[in-house]
Amino acid sequence: MEMTDYRALADIVAADIRAGRLKPGDRLPPQRVFAFKHGIAASTAGRVYAELVKRGLIAGEVGRGTYVRAPLTPTDAALAEPASAPVDLEFNFPILPQQLKRLTEALTRVIRPSMLGEAVKPVGATAAPEARAIAARFMARGSWCPDPSGILFAGNGRQAIAAAMAALASPGDSIGVEAITYPVVKGIAARLGVRLIPLSMDENGLLPDAILHAHRATPLAGLYVQPTLHNPLGTTMSQSRRRAVAKVLAETGLFAIEDGIYSFLADDLPIAALSPDRIIFIDSFSKRIAPGLTLGLLASPSGIADRIAGALRAGGWSAAGFPLMVGLHLISDGTADQIGLEKRDDAKLRQKIAREALSGLDVRGDSRAFHLWLELPDWWRAEAFCASAARRGIAVAPASAFTVAPGHSPPAVRIALASPRHDVLSSALYALRQLAEGLPEQVE
Repeated sequence: MEMTDYRALADIVAADIRAGRLKPGDRLPPQRVFAFKHGIAASTAGRVYAELVKRGLIAGEVGRGTYVRAPLTPTDAALAEPASAPVDLEFNFPILPQQLKRLTEALTRVIRPSMLGEAVKPVGATAAPEARAIAARFMARGSWCPDPSGILFAGNGRQAIAAAMAALASPGDSIGVEAITYPVVKGIAARLGVRLIPLSMDENGLLPDAILHAHRATPLAGLYVQPTLHNPLGTTMSQSRRRAVAKVLAETGLFAIEDGIYSFLADDLPIAALSPDRIIFIDSFSKRIAPGLTLGLLASPSGIADRIAGALRAGGWSAAGFPLMVGLHLISDGTADQIGLEKRDDAKLRQKIAREALSGLDVRGDSRAFHLWLELPDWWRAEAFCASAARRGIAVAPASAFTVAPGHSPPAVRIALASPRHDVLSSALYALRQLAEGLPEQVE
């Protein structure tokens, strides 16, 4: 068989999936069985499966085999856009009813001709010294306060991550990331031509030895890590583990992008406090305030700030004047902090609702987070579970959306808790529990 025939075979399997002859959660035969059935070499079967993984049609679950994936919203922009299901437990956008009144009052005070005159002028990635000083005080955690000279502004958190990654890595370079990570980072890396290297984790987060091992095997240009309220796992790294990671950064000279998007829900000291010369700390208003009223904040070491500023300008990722003005005002008048505190209480309440509704299931994650990680019973596959939930009007995200190594995802789903009303959230979670406790044959 010719080398290119593997794509034709992949097309046949893809057609079966699209026609419904192969359904989400259906198990594909082992590669050696597929090879024997089609009279091809095992290596060719491997290429067929790899091609189907690349197309987003199948995924492997560790120790369980390879399964048809649930259909995703446009590619792995999964979790980049709100779900269309009636109950969205896939996309996290916490907006409290009372915060709209607070925002209206704050915006009424800020929208004046004198202030708008400044807001509509061009703004650089560094903005004015006063803006940097305000942002630095706002980003401070405990004893750590970033140097205002290293503060930069992006349009949102994703743009901040993209600029930081572009500053660290050229096309073809490698960035180390947790083996299960924020899906948008995969898309950013792909568009920048950067290779992501999955790094091993345990229940306490990223393993320092995994960084050293990967850096020796394939020199890394940097790291991306989520130590606080990790997305999707919801875990928070201990201070001893943070010190160990900081030590590795000092030994290797690597820079790390520390994603602190959810850190407003916790008081943990960031790794940036332990390694200020090696950490680019990212914050954003998307979760803290609202996706439609967002701003990206970067606290960068002085040695790399100019490179990040250049990446922000080159990528068109710098903050615009009006959202920057609004964001700084919300910080200065205390509105941002007040909303953040209210969201802390809301996240804890939603976690309480979730733990009660999902009692008896293997639920993991920090009780301060707006999401949790559900390990499914042995008889369920993540893709089949998500498809079954979708038929009940509930959108959840399979583990395969978060795994970096293609075809190697655990049998689990992430459940985002932030969006529905509390009563709707409770009803949806009880429905998911009933679904998880039943056999697939009984619920389909």
